[in-house]
Amino acid sequence: MKPSSILISFILLVFAANALADEGSVFSHAIVGGVFPYVAQSGDRLSRIGARFGVSATILAKANNLDRKVPLAAGDALWVDNLHIVPEWREDGIVINLPQRMLFFFRQGALAAAFPIGVGKPDWPTPTGNFKVVDLQTNKSWLVPLSIQEEMREEGKEVITRVPPGPKNPLGRHWIGLSAVGYGIHGTISPASVYGFKSHGCIRAHPDDIEALSQVAEVGTGVVLAYRTTLLAETQDGRVYVEVHPDVYKRGIVPLDEIRKQARDNELADRIDWPRTIEAIRRQDGLATDVTLRP
Repeated sequence: MKPSSILISFILLVFAANALADEGSVFSHAIVGGVFPYVAQSGDRLSRIGARFGVSATILAKANNLDRKVPLAAGDALWVDNLHIVPEWREDGIVINLPQRMLFFFRQGALAAAFPIGVGKPDWPTPTGNFKVVDLQTNKSWLVPLSIQEEMREEGKEVITRVPPGPKNPLGRHWIGLSAVGYGIHGTISPASVYGFKSHGCIRAHPDDIEALSQVAEVGTGVVLAYRTTLLAETQDGRVYVEVHPDVYKRGIVPLDEIRKQARDNELADRIDWPRTIEAIRRQDGLATDVTLRP
């Protein structure tokens, strides 16, 4: 099985959203992803596989009893768990949850795509808020911001002011500019950097995913950049899931407090296995965990 670009079903939608969910609701009724086998291809690395499917290389290694220092061989079999909670539902537009490093694209009330992305470094965070798509370009030159030029200078690197389209352009082939001036969603010449906190604030996507997204995104499309480290979901079959991510941007979020509040607000407190929830908080592995209380 080789990673591929499938805009509509890149990540298997395993639980459909509740049709009654309010637009913009921060409580979710949907989960994407799954648990599936993967056969390593020649040249595969855990970091590259994790970046493609939205799971950290460390979690992949632990789940498959692998040593990250030992290279994968072609034909090696492993299991991938990339279950993620959809942070909120929209009639149309793009939702990006920064700690989750996932992008969700909605069209006519349906989730049309979900895939991993890379976002800003802890000391160069991606902004949050409600924005719009204002620009769509293919083969855009990268005009290096003065702040990044200064970083190059401080690090003793050659100061570059412009990178033309081509194999060395870090923007890749496609650029989706946002109303947050200077920020956009774009491809990358380093696919393994997706699903990381490595950019200067822009949002990176795998070249195949940005290719597909650029064909359906339009100028005026709404874009939500959210910061939710802790997610709670109740699926239509009555199961309860939590997903916890590290507070990389140091906003002082207390996961247990957040989950308790969401549970109270949605009358789920007595249906949650709290010891398992606390264990999920301890792990902070960024994957949706079933914490349904069972008899």
